[in-house]
Amino acid sequence: MFGAKTLNRHAALVNRMAQVLGVDLTEAMSRGKLSGEDWREAVVRCTGCTAPEACTVWLSERPAPEDAEGGAAAAAPHYCNNRLMLARLRDALGDGDGAVAAE
Repeated sequence: MFGAKTLNRHAALVNRMAQVLGVDLTEAMSRGKLSGEDWREAVVRCTGCTAPEACTVWLSERPAPEDAEGGAAAAAPHYCNNRLMLARLRDALGDGDGAVAAE
């Protein structure tokens, strides 16, 4: 299994990726679009990433949407293991209809 340091690092990456994409994970949970188990699975998927250093750089180059002139990033990088889940979640929160399935 993973150590606390690894899990904490990847939890921070998942949270920051969601923030850059304009996905409010707290809102998603409160609206029933994301369960605690879904979030845990996203963190575990992130630990399998082949490019966490590239992800860290990509995230550092992007401000949070509220600080960005152009708003949220259009999509997570192609190598993000949570790219599809975050896109579905953003869509579900945007229109208020869809449920989000874990990948």
